[in-house]
Amino acid sequence: MVLASLSVVLGLALLLWSADRFVEGAAVTAKHLGMPPLLIGMVVIGFGTSAPEMVVSAIAAFQGNPGLALGNAYGSNITNIALILGLTAIISPIAVHSSVLRKELPILAGVTVFAVVLLMDGELTRMDAWAFLGVFAALMGWTIWQGLRERSDALAGEVTQELDHARMPLRRALLWLGVGLVFLIISSRMLVWGSVEIAHALGVSDLIIGLTIVAVGTSLPELASSIIAARKGEHDLALGNIIGSNLFNTLAVVGIAGAIHPMLVPPEVISRDMLMMGLLTLSLFVIGYGFRGPGRINRVEGMLLLACYVGYTAYLIGTVFGA
Repeated sequence: MVLASLSVVLGLALLLWSADRFVEGAAVTAKHLGMPPLLIGMVVIGFGTSAPEMVVSAIAAFQGNPGLALGNAYGSNITNIALILGLTAIISPIAVHSSVLRKELPILAGVTVFAVVLLMDGELTRMDAWAFLGVFAALMGWTIWQGLRERSDALAGEVTQELDHARMPLRRALLWLGVGLVFLIISSRMLVWGSVEIAHALGVSDLIIGLTIVAVGTSLPELASSIIAARKGEHDLALGNIIGSNLFNTLAVVGIAGAIHPMLVPPEVISRDMLMMGLLTLSLFVIGYGFRGPGRINRVEGMLLLACYVGYTAYLIGTVFGA
């Protein structure tokens, strides 16, 4: 138990460090290769901040722990909106100026509904997994088209500012990209092993561990980058991190895990976790879209989101000790 707890703590710390190096190396490498800033913000940074969820869920599925894989993906989505956006909006209210992000908000809502419908039968089959990955591929094609077309979007300006602060030669960027990826895999294996051992020792399901400890841990890169971006006034980048990460989690992370290991979806995942994720995604669309002008997530809305996270987590803990 002590060794497992140490593995989780060290795994989380190493995961945060390696994810940061991976994202920075990938973004700067993309800039050196001539990729437009908007495309870097929408694809490269979105992929990079979701890399921990992707690697952790893939390893969990490969090792036969599907509950951990699903819990990590959907728990991360809940954490991203309720905890991370909630905290970020409390620190600095988020104003949404990017037209691209306003287009992605309804897409995220639609993708969430698609996921619920596909898994309503209680199974994640390989056919379901390939459907997720097919929609993800189509969405990436649309995203690349948008990134090449919308050169003057507000998000592009904020990404450009960040890349100007992170100047480094291509060789160093490639080094950080490789080092970050290697340690991302190592830290993910540490986190998965420790989490499974703790779950077995406490008699808790892999799903609950995935929804709580692992979900928060793999969302640490989004937490750090969103708060830093909001404090700098880069509100579109802060929201873009969350939208991009949730799209990747819902489609790519679950799709990859299901392709590796088809799994049964427990009823509580549909009635509790995906319902919570759906309601939070809908609320994000309503408050962030801005039907009469730029969207805005104020401090009161941030506190409500944070309260939702606290209440949801308390309920999960209650189900464990009440069992």
